[in-house]
Amino acid sequence: MKKNKPQVLWALALALGVPAAAWARAGAEPGASACPPSVPTDARCFTAAMPSGAQVMAIIPAGWQAAQGVAVMHAHGGPSLGKANIKRVEEDATRWAVMPATGYAWAGTSYRRGGYGVTMAADDMEDLRQWFVQRFGEPRRMVLHGQSYGGGVASVAAERYGSQPVGKSGRPAFDGVLLTSGVLGGGIDAYTMRLDLRAVYQYYCQNHPLPSEPQYPLWQGLPAGNAMTRAELERRVHDCTGIDKPAAERTPEQSLRLQGILAAVPVTEKSLNGHLNWATFLFRDLTQHRLGNRNPFDNTHTYYRGVDAQAQQQLNAGVLRYAADPQAVGQLLADSRPSGRTQLPTVTLRGIRDQTAFVELANSYQQIREAAGTAGSLVQLYTSESGHSYLSDPEYRAAMTGLLAWIDRGDKPTPRSVAERCTQEASRPAVAQEGKTSSNTGCHIEQDYQPQPIGIRVPGPRL
Repeated sequence: MKKNKPQVLWALALALGVPAAAWARAGAEPGASACPPSVPTDARCFTAAMPSGAQVMAIIPAGWQAAQGVAVMHAHGGPSLGKANIKRVEEDATRWAVMPATGYAWAGTSYRRGGYGVTMAADDMEDLRQWFVQRFGEPRRMVLHGQSYGGGVASVAAERYGSQPVGKSGRPAFDGVLLTSGVLGGGIDAYTMRLDLRAVYQYYCQNHPLPSEPQYPLWQGLPAGNAMTRAELERRVHDCTGIDKPAAERTPEQSLRLQGILAAVPVTEKSLNGHLNWATFLFRDLTQHRLGNRNPFDNTHTYYRGVDAQAQQQLNAGVLRYAADPQAVGQLLADSRPSGRTQLPTVTLRGIRDQTAFVELANSYQQIREAAGTAGSLVQLYTSESGHSYLSDPEYRAAMTGLLAWIDRGDKPTPRSVAERCTQEASRPAVAQEGKTSSNTGCHIEQDYQPQPIGIRVPGPRL
């Protein structure tokens, strides 16, 4: 589509039900692009580069009209490291193809840059919303969806922008919020455990860093200029613990080291590499690039469990200890911890056995909303699953249906009502796609589950 062919632009605007005047005010029109895999074949996809540097994509289902339609603005997980790129958005569009397949318009952003920055990414979500409305019209309902790290982003965006009136209608920017597998409660609650992991891992393995390498405080992740790759880190973990081999093929020393790590820190064999990746590469970005090379995490009084009494005593006597810098703590909390001050209908959904974002983080968010006096507009749902990146199509459809009924009719969902809706949705075909970590089918909602505080899961001071 070229700017010197305005009749084509106007025809496209009319086909999408977008007021031509609104499109003209938006400036350069979005470029039509091929849709990613799994997106319905009759949908239309559009991409654009934002002035901030963020890359954005919109998916418009066949027949979608703004006046009657629902649009979902998606905050992705991670955070990804490196430069902003459209590939990240395409991956999200593929994973969340259930949204356009259900009839909702969908839009996602890469954020303006890689790396940590919850408030920055929340601002990018407002940019995404404005871009979508200017180019495709104001939908009947606008839902803010955050996944994983994006759950924290969306919770902050809801507070910063969600309730403010926008446009001639004076409606709020967003009508409701869906948070899935969310890293909620702020970066201190979510990431201190990974400092514990670095310290305990180094006590047992002594290879990250190696004795022959320059030593550095582990909260830095990696020192500036260190060229370690993910593959090299994984090799070191395998050398120390043997987790790349069946248990019977590990050396006695590898087995003992792995048992010690898993006894002290709440990770599993399957999740160990992932958490160490975050505690290495994300920590480098967070502490050195965002917090002025200051440490926001503290394990000075943490008491770690051992495989037996003697091992426990030796571990706590020998593990590296780090005190948090108060300024870094304040910065990280200010950037990432939601205030809870939003009355937008909010639904959360997460797996009880999620080994990436622990279910206890939902308790942290519940306490934040209760302290703010807004817990009445929060419904939290839990499934028996262990997945993090994706649960199941019927569960997401049921959660969205429940959220929209709450927005439209004041029909506040309950775990039971969403479970019943999920059973109805389960008869629909699943959206086929690559890369999902669950069966993508079934309903696994635990109606009576309530999470414990995060302190029950992670190491803490000895009582």
